[in-house]
Amino acid sequence: MTAGDCVTSGNFTFRETAIEGVKVVDVKSYSDQRGYFMETYKRSDFVKGGIDVEFVQDNQSSSTKGVLRGLHFQIEHPQSKLVRVISGKVFDVCVDLRPDSVTYGQWEGIILSAESRRQFFIPRGFAHGFLVLSESAEFCYKCDDIYHPNDEGGIAWNDPTLGIVWPPLDGDMAFDNSKLIISAKDMHLGFLAD
Repeated sequence: MTAGDCVTSGNFTFRETAIEGVKVVDVKSYSDQRGYFMETYKRSDFVKGGIDVEFVQDNQSSSTKGVLRGLHFQIEHPQSKLVRVISGKVFDVCVDLRPDSVTYGQWEGIILSAESRRQFFIPRGFAHGFLVLSESAEFCYKCDDIYHPNDEGGIAWNDPTLGIVWPPLDGDMAFDNSKLIISAKDMHLGFLAD
C-alpha cells in the first residue's frame, strides 16, 4: 500500500501515510438526539486494517493550551501506540527512528480532536509528541508494551534537521514558541544527530 491508500473494516477506515506503518484511523460513529456511540478499537478490524499488535497498557493525560509533550521514545522497549483525543484538539507528531527505514528522520503530523474522533497509529521505532492547540485537551493512547521509566529517550521538538512545522495555537495567526509550556526534562532533549 502507498500513502493515501485505504482499507475499511467494520466501523474503521485505515489510511496509509507517507511513512510506512504509520496510519490514520477514521472511526464511524452513530449519533441521535441522545448523543453518539462509537467503537474505539476492535482487534479483528484492526488486524484487517494492517495493525496487528497486542495492546497491553492504556494511558491518559490532560494538558492545557500550549503544552508541548515530546518528542519521546523508549530505547530498549519501544512501543507501538494508538492515540486519540477525547476532549479538545492537539497536533500529534511522530518521527521515524528506524535505522534501516527509507524514511528515517522524517515526520508525520496530524490534528486530532474530540470532534473528528480520528485516531493515529504509530508503530514501534518512532519518537512521539503532541502540542495542545485548544484551551485544554485529554489525550488517550494504547501501547503494546508497558512503560519503563528508566528507558526513556527523546529528541528536541525544535530539532532543525527534522523541520517539524508546528501549527499555531487556536486563535493565533502564526506559531509562537514563546507561548509553549514545556517540561524541564523536555527542554534539555538533544537533536537527532546527537
